[in-house]
Amino acid sequence: MPARLPQQPGWRWAALLGFALIGPVALPAGGADRRLPELRRRSAGDPWLSTRRHALQAAPEHRAPALAQLAPDQPLRVLRSWHSPAGECWLQVEAQASVAANARRGWVAA
Repeated sequence: MPARLPQQPGWRWAALLGFALIGPVALPAGGADRRLPELRRRSAGDPWLSTRRHALQAAPEHRAPALAQLAPDQPLRVLRSWHSPAGECWLQVEAQASVAANARRGWVAA
């Protein structure tokens, strides 16, 4: 009488089939991309982008007259920073584009 193969439970077949179908995707020849995305570092000359609407002020004070309104995503070049005695941080910036020529430099609260 020929020898009979033992019956395999259903979960073993499901696991084997799952590995056979999904396992090769993670292998190098299966198409998965194992490279990490390239990190882009900011260089010193790159402009900063404002994250919200800012008033470009004449001096590093909230009561100082506003020279212009900076739109969100406005490119700015930071010239210097200053910390007030009250603990606030102010940045002197130069607006890169779309601001009146006489109001290109000013202060924004950081």
